[in-house]
Amino acid sequence: MPAKIRRGLRYSCPLYCRGLRLDHRWLRDGYASFMQKKMRIWANAELLLAVDTSAEGGGLAREKGDDSRIVVDTEEAGSRLDRILLRRLGPSFRPLIMRLIRRGNVRVNGKRSKPDTRLHPDDEIFLPASLRQPDVVAETRATVLFAPAAMHKLSILFEDEDLLVIDKPAGVVVHGGSGHGAGVIEYLRESMSLKELRLAHRLDRDTSGCLLMAKRLSVLRVLTAAFRERSAHKTYLAWVAGHPYPHAGRMRSMLAKGVLRGGERMVVQDATGKEAVTDYQVSILAECEGWRFTLMALQPESGRTHQLRVQLQTEGHAILGDRKYGLRQDNRRFHDMGGRGMALHAWRLRFEHPVRHCMVEIRAPWPATWTKVFHNRQGRMLDEVVKSPSMAFLLQGK
Repeated sequence: MPAKIRRGLRYSCPLYCRGLRLDHRWLRDGYASFMQKKMRIWANAELLLAVDTSAEGGGLAREKGDDSRIVVDTEEAGSRLDRILLRRLGPSFRPLIMRLIRRGNVRVNGKRSKPDTRLHPDDEIFLPASLRQPDVVAETRATVLFAPAAMHKLSILFEDEDLLVIDKPAGVVVHGGSGHGAGVIEYLRESMSLKELRLAHRLDRDTSGCLLMAKRLSVLRVLTAAFRERSAHKTYLAWVAGHPYPHAGRMRSMLAKGVLRGGERMVVQDATGKEAVTDYQVSILAECEGWRFTLMALQPESGRTHQLRVQLQTEGHAILGDRKYGLRQDNRRFHDMGGRGMALHAWRLRFEHPVRHCMVEIRAPWPATWTKVFHNRQGRMLDEVVKSPSMAFLLQGK
């Protein structure tokens, strides 16, 4: 048998490598099949190279409706390659985007690039077939059609030509990915025809309340800088177990995420983690049949994953209904009172408008289930709270 055939069979026929005697005609056909596959791979590679070379040379005019290329505009200038694609295609495509960039299938001006490559105006990004817009749009529309019922009842708290703020219900994800086909951002882009809508911050699936979004990238950058410089503030309300003392203060901790405990990824306190800072104020001290619980106002100065949940759990006052970090007996008492989900609510946003440069304050009324639960079980406590103007505002949902 010729040496060339033997070398080819080492890759195409494991049986040959094991020393089994096979029919020479079968070996010849196997080698032919192997060479055909190899030639198809070479042909595809040459075709891809030809397309990239033509893009780099700029000799061919771009046809109308060509979805294989993205031209970077002035608003996207300075952004990373992976973030541009994530903003255009959605977080659900992140694993595919990162894999194709690292393999070199996504090219910038005909050249391989890294995910953190900063792009300039008029740079041209070549997209492989799996990332082209018609397929992405079709998939997004299909997932939006089957969105949860709660997503069809989103309440708009504030809207102008630059911003959109909604009252996100608990149990709804803010973006697709991690087993969720579409989230709030994908649903609003499709239902409100706001293709450039982007999240200014995120909320956990089980957290309700104010969710801020920007209608343009330039507005998003101003908001992101405001949160980073701590000139924009978020205030949360949470029902927690026990009676914290002192009644006001600041929580500091170092949080690390991605730690496996019992087969589940958790965020824990760790000296190698990132600093998390939260100011807190006790608003209501309550007791029901010997079981103590508290309503707290929380203002995080940083935005770590699960920051409020982990810090309160570490202090011994976990958020009620938190199945990941809370105690089972506290969650059981909370549900016996009629509580549903996790008792964490993004109550207020306060920031400078990125275009008008005036202060904006937006509040989301606390969930109706909270009022129902604590009116039924803690009528005396709520009568005392209504005397406070700030808390009366919450109870009336104004």
